[in-house]
Amino acid sequence: MKKLTTLGLALGLGLALASHANAQLKMGVIGPITGPNAAFGAQLKNGADQAIEDINAAGGILGQKITASYGDDASDPKQGVSVANKLAADGVKFVVGPFNSGVTMPASLVYQENGILEITPSATNPQITERGMWNIFRTCGRDDQQGAVAGAYIVKHFKGKKVAVAHDKTTYGKGLADETVKSLAKGGMKGVLYEGVNLGEKDFSALVSKIKQSGADLVYWGGVHTEGGLIVRQMRDQGVKAPLMGGDGITTDEFASIGGPGVEGTLMTYGPDPRNNPAAKAVVEKFRAKKFEPEAYTLYSYAAVQIIKQAAEAAKSLDPKKVAEKMHSGMKFKTVLGDISYDKKGDLTKLDYVMYVWKKNAGGKVTYVECPGSDCTKSK
Repeated sequence: MKKLTTLGLALGLGLALASHANAQLKMGVIGPITGPNAAFGAQLKNGADQAIEDINAAGGILGQKITASYGDDASDPKQGVSVANKLAADGVKFVVGPFNSGVTMPASLVYQENGILEITPSATNPQITERGMWNIFRTCGRDDQQGAVAGAYIVKHFKGKKVAVAHDKTTYGKGLADETVKSLAKGGMKGVLYEGVNLGEKDFSALVSKIKQSGADLVYWGGVHTEGGLIVRQMRDQGVKAPLMGGDGITTDEFASIGGPGVEGTLMTYGPDPRNNPAAKAVVEKFRAKKFEPEAYTLYSYAAVQIIKQAAEAAKSLDPKKVAEKMHSGMKFKTVLGDISYDKKGDLTKLDYVMYVWKKNAGGKVTYVECPGSDCTKSK
C-alpha cells in the first residue's frame, strides 16, 4: 500500500508538472486588421507575433507559453467592445492594442471589468490614462505632449504665417488638433481656419477651397494617413502649395502612396524611430528577413509584450493586477524602444516626440525622415 501511495504521489506530481509545462497564457492582440487603417493593424499584429515567437522560444513567461487570440476592431468602437467581450469570455488576461483612441476608450472599460491588463502601442488621447484605471498602459506618448511639440515648432518656424487646422472628428484626430491649437495659443498664434471632416470621405474639394481662400501657409491635420493623403493630393490638384503637418497617425508609407509626390515637405510628429535603436537591431533584422518593414508601431507592439513578460516575472505572478502593480512601481523595463518606466497613470515617464519631414530617400522613395535636432529646415 505504501508503494502504491508513493507511486500515486509520483504520478500526481508528474501530471502536475506536465500540466504546468503545457500551460498556456492567453494574450489578445487587437487592432484594425481590416478597413482603412489595416496598415497599422498589420504593424500591431506583426510586432506582437514576433515578440510572442521570441519569448516562447526562450521558455515563455513563468514557464507558460503564450498563445495569441486576434481581434479585428476595424477601427470601429462598437466592434472594439464586441471583440473585448469575446476575449474576456475566452479567458484572455493580457491585451496588446487597440490602435485607435476611440476604440481604446470604451474597450478598456470591458477589460477593466474582467480583470484584463491592456497595453496600447498607439492610442495617444490623454483621457485614456486620466480615468484612474488600474489596467491601462501605453508604450507611446500622449496628444497633449505631441500637440505641444507641433505647436512649438509652428510658433518657431511659422510665426506671422497663416495656419489652417483640419481634423477627422475622431477622439484621436480632433483631440490632437485641439492640443495643437492650445499650444499655438500659448505662443500667441491663432489659426485662420478650423474645420472637421467626416471619416471615410473621399472628396475634400470643399475643405481645400476653404484652405485656398484662407491663404494658409501651413495646414495642420489631425487624423490618419487615409484622409490625410487624399487631402494633400487634392490640395496640390487645386494649386495649394502649403505644406501639411500631421501627427503619428500618418506614420506609414501608405501616406505617400495615397498622397502622391505632393506629400514631399509634409511635417510630422512621432517618437524617435525605434528602428534606429541599437536595442532593436536584431529584432529589426528578423522582420526584414520576413519581408516586413517594422515601421511606426510595430516595435511599440513588440515592446508591449516584452513589458508584460518582465513585469510578470518581477511579480512572480500572472495575475494581471499584480503585474500592473509592478508596472506602476516605477520599475525600468528593457525593450526594443529602450528603457521604459511608467507613472501611476500608466503613461511613460519620458517625453519622446520629435519632428520628421517626408522627403525622397537615397533610393528615390518618398518616406519620413527624422529632422536633425528636430529642425526640419536643415533636412531640405
